[in-house]
Amino acid sequence: MNKVDLLITNAKSIATMNDSREVILDNGWLAVQDGLIVQIGTGSTGQPEAITVVDATGCLLTPGLVNSHQHLYQNLTRSMKPNGVTGLTEWFWTYFPMWKELDEEAIRTSVRLGLFELALSGCTTATDHEYIHPFPYLMDAVIEEAAEVGMRLMAVRGSMTLGPELGGVCLPGMAEDEEDVISDSIRLIKKWHDPKPSAMVQIALGPSNLMSSTKTVFTRSAEIAKEYGVRLHTHIADDPDETEYVLEHFGKTPLEVLESLGWFTEATWCAHVVYPSEAEMQRLAAAGVSVAHCPSATVIDGGLPGGPTPVRDLLNAGVNVGIGCDGATAGDHQSMWMETKTALLLSRLREGTVQAMTAMDALWLATRGSAKAIGREGNIGQLSIGANADIAIWKMDGIQYAGSLVDDVTALLQGGPAQVWSSWVGGAPLVREGKLVGINVEEEVSRHTKSARRLQSFSQ
Repeated sequence: MNKVDLLITNAKSIATMNDSREVILDNGWLAVQDGLIVQIGTGSTGQPEAITVVDATGCLLTPGLVNSHQHLYQNLTRSMKPNGVTGLTEWFWTYFPMWKELDEEAIRTSVRLGLFELALSGCTTATDHEYIHPFPYLMDAVIEEAAEVGMRLMAVRGSMTLGPELGGVCLPGMAEDEEDVISDSIRLIKKWHDPKPSAMVQIALGPSNLMSSTKTVFTRSAEIAKEYGVRLHTHIADDPDETEYVLEHFGKTPLEVLESLGWFTEATWCAHVVYPSEAEMQRLAAAGVSVAHCPSATVIDGGLPGGPTPVRDLLNAGVNVGIGCDGATAGDHQSMWMETKTALLLSRLREGTVQAMTAMDALWLATRGSAKAIGREGNIGQLSIGANADIAIWKMDGIQYAGSLVDDVTALLQGGPAQVWSSWVGGAPLVREGKLVGINVEEEVSRHTKSARRLQSFSQ
């Protein structure tokens, strides 16, 4: 028999995240060939010979975590929100003067740094929703950097097309011409979107929100998405300011408006959804719309009045829920491990019971839930034969797990802090023994700091 490309062996446990949530215990192993998982087993019997063998003694294997919502450029302005800023509108006014000055160097370095941070947290697939476009071909720069890092990417071509002169919440000169947005969206789909199960890059369309995007850019994006077979993404029902604005301008709730614009489809996933009514949750489920839950963003500023997101209610209604980090200016970090743990804790806090969410439930959201949200169900987010070999290994023999009497998934998410030990994307190494493969971290942070300081000089 020919040797496989990669064999990971001697695992303490493997959380497959298959449909039955099977966990393989004691000397589990996994084989990879041509970027796909080809064998999974336990014990020494049946293990193939391999070109590369990784000893995972004392380790937990999980699928690589899948980030379903992020704005990578925001790590340039994190942890600096001034005291006293309240509400979404004021938050935007605080940061827009800096974000308006984004240039290509800032985008490239912030994307790289964000992906590095995500990778170290066990993430192997990122989503980047870029809705500010101060220079042409911005999304091309994002995609090129993700390809160089070696992480899968859902690149969301966002936009703001409702200028302040028309009542939109953005600064003068920040709104794009709608025709430019539409033509660039089609160009990106034709150039970059890969529909194959092994795709490293896929494109989605994402008008930012109802406060800064025209109704027609929503409807036209939905038409293009249907024509080209791509997905739709936006922020919705995430802040009282938005609800007030939308009720005043549309006479309906944000989710009611989104439904009227043709966005309640299986191709849609929405960020946040902190304020859905029971009836709206039922309609989201019936339409197949997914939700990207960003836990830290709902509590970082003291908590939204109605938050955090009612994840258990959404799940009970039949809505698929994934996890996202949101922008680093909203959550101040880009760790999928941290967001998964926070999702676990916030659901228990909101519902007042441990049964509101188990560690396995939280891991499901960060893998299978997010994979389904971004349209990658079946090929990422699980360790099963035929799936892409996107794999995370967590060492479970450290101080933070000493004395743990529970299963490894519970220990990983109720314990910590955790950083991934090793990971692969399509069988290619991303992190090896706690270090990013082929990356000079010092140089990258220095480069990023220069861009961040330039942007922050425009703070008002």
